[in-house]
Amino acid sequence: MQTPDPRRERIEELERRLRTRGGAGLRAPVALFCLAGALFLLWRELPDARYAVSPAVPVTLGQEGEYRWGLLASNRFAQVHGTPTGTAFWGEDRQGPFLVVGFQDTPLLVRRAPQPGESWVAGRPPSPPLTTPFAVRGRLLREDDAPAYRDAFLRARTLAGVRPRDGKLWILLEGERPGEDRGALITALLLVLFGAFNGWFFWRSLVRRAPSR
Repeated sequence: MQTPDPRRERIEELERRLRTRGGAGLRAPVALFCLAGALFLLWRELPDARYAVSPAVPVTLGQEGEYRWGLLASNRFAQVHGTPTGTAFWGEDRQGPFLVVGFQDTPLLVRRAPQPGESWVAGRPPSPPLTTPFAVRGRLLREDDAPAYRDAFLRARTLAGVRPRDGKLWILLEGERPGEDRGALITALLLVLFGAFNGWFFWRSLVRRAPSR
């Protein structure tokens, strides 16, 4: 029977520790980087996720001469009636062309789909928007929370009839209702799980690297 060699066993133990700590040392920064990335993406996704679970009963902002601006709340489902301005700002996304119009004597812009008689062809001047008063429901956002429409807000400030409230304009995105887009909730949940896993892995790596007593 071979006599145990304490010196050799000690060397093998130290080598095992170095291999374990080296791997953990490499994995810990990766886990921390993934955790930071997950938190950043979750922060960007939270407004959409919060809107998806917000109340489905719209906030009623009123109509011409009877507006209730004290009820303005960003990222809420809202409804309002107003008279559009005679100028529109056109754009296009994956769903097709859209236009942004202002409501007279309000701080509101409305993003809506073109109506019959309204059209826009690239390279040609768009048709003027209809100026018939209308009611609209959708997602209400303060301009700070709607960076995608920054150009429309800048141009709207030059229009007669559009009146900022407390220095801010607002936009209502027609047809966007809470709960219809489940993708934001699913994405947020996956990011939470991914971040939690990497947070646990980072903590475990630190524990494994801590010197034993």
